[in-house]
Amino acid sequence: MPDHKFCVAPMMDWTDRHDRVFLRQFSDRALLYTEMVTSAALKHGDASYLLQHHAIEHPIALQLGGSDPEELAEAARLGEDAGFDEINLNVGCPSNRVQSGAFGACLMGDPPLVARCIANMREAVSVPVTVKCRIGIDDRDSEHELIDFVQIVAEAGCEIFIIHARKAILSGLSPKENRQLPPLNYERVYAIKARFPELDIILNGGVSTLDTVEELLQKVDGVMLGREAYQNPYLLHGVDSRLFGEIAADKNRLQYIHEYLPYIEQQLSQGTPLRHMTRHLLGLFRGQKGGKQYRRHLSENSYRKDAGIEVLLDAITHVNC
Repeated sequence: MPDHKFCVAPMMDWTDRHDRVFLRQFSDRALLYTEMVTSAALKHGDASYLLQHHAIEHPIALQLGGSDPEELAEAARLGEDAGFDEINLNVGCPSNRVQSGAFGACLMGDPPLVARCIANMREAVSVPVTVKCRIGIDDRDSEHELIDFVQIVAEAGCEIFIIHARKAILSGLSPKENRQLPPLNYERVYAIKARFPELDIILNGGVSTLDTVEELLQKVDGVMLGREAYQNPYLLHGVDSRLFGEIAADKNRLQYIHEYLPYIEQQLSQGTPLRHMTRHLLGLFRGQKGGKQYRRHLSENSYRKDAGIEVLLDAITHVNC
C-alpha cells in the first residue's frame, strides 16, 4: 500500500505525466496523483492515452471522476491494469463541469451512492481505493454530517480519506474561489481522525511549508500539498530527509534541471512540444536571483513551434544558484 505521509494533490491542467516525472526528481517517497480522469472518458475515449505514465512516477495514484458504480468499477480496473498503485475517487471538485455530470463535490450530498461506488471499485481491483472529499458542501457542512459521510463510505470498505479542509460552495463561487475563500477548518479534520482512529486521514488545504507538514503529522496520518508543490517544486527537495528520515542528495535547482533534460529530449524526439514540459518548470527558481528572467525567457520562447532544448538551456543561463 502506498505511504500517504506526504502527497502531491491531483490538479487539473497541472499534474500531467510530464509534471509528475519532474516532481519525482525531488522525492522518491512522495505519493503523486494524476489529474482527474472521468470514468466516462475511459469508457468512451482512448484509455491507453489517458492512463499513460512513466515508470519513474511510482508511487502514483489515479484519480477518477464519476458517479456510476459500474462505470467506475471498470475505470478502476483499467487503472489497475495500467499499473497505478491506488485508485482515488474525486468527491471534492466543485467545478461547473463536474457538477453538470453529477459527480465531484456534489456527491457529498449522497453518501450511499459514494458507498456503492467504492464497494464496486474495491470489488474490481486489488489496489487500495480511496476518497478525496471536502469537509462539506453549501449549508451541509456540520461535523455530524461529515461524520455520517465518512461512516457510510468507510462501511463500504474505504480506509483512506483525503479531506480538503474547506467546504465547497457549489453555486456562486468558481473553482479557484473554492480553493481560497471558504475558510480552512483543520479542527474538523482532526475531529474525524479522533472519531475514526482506525482510518487513515490525510489533510489537504492551505499547506505551504514542510514545517507545517511536520506539525500536522502530529494530528493526522498524512498531508497533501497542492498549489505550493506545483508553484514551488524545490520544496519537495526536503521531503525524503525531513519526513522519511532518508539520506537525500544535496542537489541545487540547476542539477534538477539537468536530470530532467534526458526526459525532455526523449519527449521532443517523439514529437511532444517543448512547452508541454517547460510550463511545469516555471516555479523552480522562484525567489532566486535571475528567476524572473528565466521565467520570461521560457514563457516567450518555449511556445515556438520549432522550440528545442536550447530554449531551456538558454533560460538557465539567467539564474545563479
